[in-house]
Amino acid sequence: MNNKYVITISRQFGSGGRAIGHKLADKLGIPFYDKELISIAAKDSGLSPEVFKSVDETAANSLLYSLSMGMYNLGGPLAMGDLPVNDKLYLLQHEIIKDIATKGPCVIVGRCADYVLKDNPHTVNVFIYADMEYRKKRAVTVHDIEERRAETVINKTDKTRANYYSFYTGKKWGVAQNYDLCINSAQLSDDKIVELICSYINLKG
Repeated sequence: MNNKYVITISRQFGSGGRAIGHKLADKLGIPFYDKELISIAAKDSGLSPEVFKSVDETAANSLLYSLSMGMYNLGGPLAMGDLPVNDKLYLLQHEIIKDIATKGPCVIVGRCADYVLKDNPHTVNVFIYADMEYRKKRAVTVHDIEERRAETVINKTDKTRANYYSFYTGKKWGVAQNYDLCINSAQLSDDKIVELICSYINLKG
């Protein structure tokens, strides 16, 4: 298929969104970005990837104030100053996402990519969700989380992602109108979901 779109994947923890995004990128023969964005950000900043991994997709508390005071400009050079690591990573990833989107189709998981690329007409935004029982089973089998802790980890991770998204976008994470497709991964296999997304891209032309 002739794909010209950047596909962003937002996902509930345990829904399989990352695996689906990876399969989609493989099927389309396009780059896949998830943790890879941390490596690129670390290289660009000169900081250790381990520093960024510890705060990935978590919100700090100073960026919005700094922006409101005109101290930092998302559209211009990055003036990092004494920003918390969370904000440094977000700003770096913001610019990296915009840059890689200009280079051609790809799949990007998380990191507010749907919001960062909101003005890009060649973007398809997907949200992957599932019921708690499905996600608990996947947390145990895929993420190697103890069954007794699975629901707690799921809720905590989703809350962190929701806070991150809200903090940096001003929007509510997981709300249908923010996405082109919302797909229940408990109802279809990963391969079927990939086919569904591909069909949607074909329909868009």
